[in-house]
Amino acid sequence: MQRVEIIAHGHVQRVGFRDHVEMMAQDLGLSGTVENQKPYDVRIVAEGEEEALQAFIAGLKVERGPIHVRNLEVRWSEATGEFPYFQILRGDWQEELGERFDVAVGLLYKSIEIGEENLALGRENVAIGEKMLERQDTTISILKNIKEDTSEIGAIKDEVSTARYEARREREEIISALKSGSLEEKYEQLSREIAEIKVAIAEIRAKVS
Repeated sequence: MQRVEIIAHGHVQRVGFRDHVEMMAQDLGLSGTVENQKPYDVRIVAEGEEEALQAFIAGLKVERGPIHVRNLEVRWSEATGEFPYFQILRGDWQEELGERFDVAVGLLYKSIEIGEENLALGRENVAIGEKMLERQDTTISILKNIKEDTSEIGAIKDEVSTARYEARREREEIISALKSGSLEEKYEQLSREIAEIKVAIAEIRAKVS
């Protein structure tokens, strides 16, 4: 069993620090006392197993709400076994009444702090919601564009299919005409007509001259 005597410096009086010390000591199974020490410090004496005392010291380094432990003076020694349990050594009733009032103010401060945190979280959630809505709108817009592009692609495909059909049909007609010899007959007929026209022009020129 070990004993530690601790002087806590900082904002430790009239802020509920002694209550914090008492609850932590009870949770760790320690015995001892905690009291205000003029002008601004808190004195703690605790006895118990070394491991529990180490955890106790670590837990005293509080920076939360109105409590701000700037530093700790720690002195180790052998336990005396003089304390049956852990308790707060209180001052006169006026001092304790003032401390209770200050603790209430501290709790109110904490409530305000939590409220501000919740408000900040609420604003973040609203911002996240707005971003999600923006992304949703963007997604809907993209889907609409894809749908429109798909419609255009469908129309282009129809036009290409029609053009292919016409080209195939004309090709088949040409091949059919070549096979039947009709184009060759038309070419021979056109050649004869051109020859006849040339003869007529020559005759006209001879008469004129």
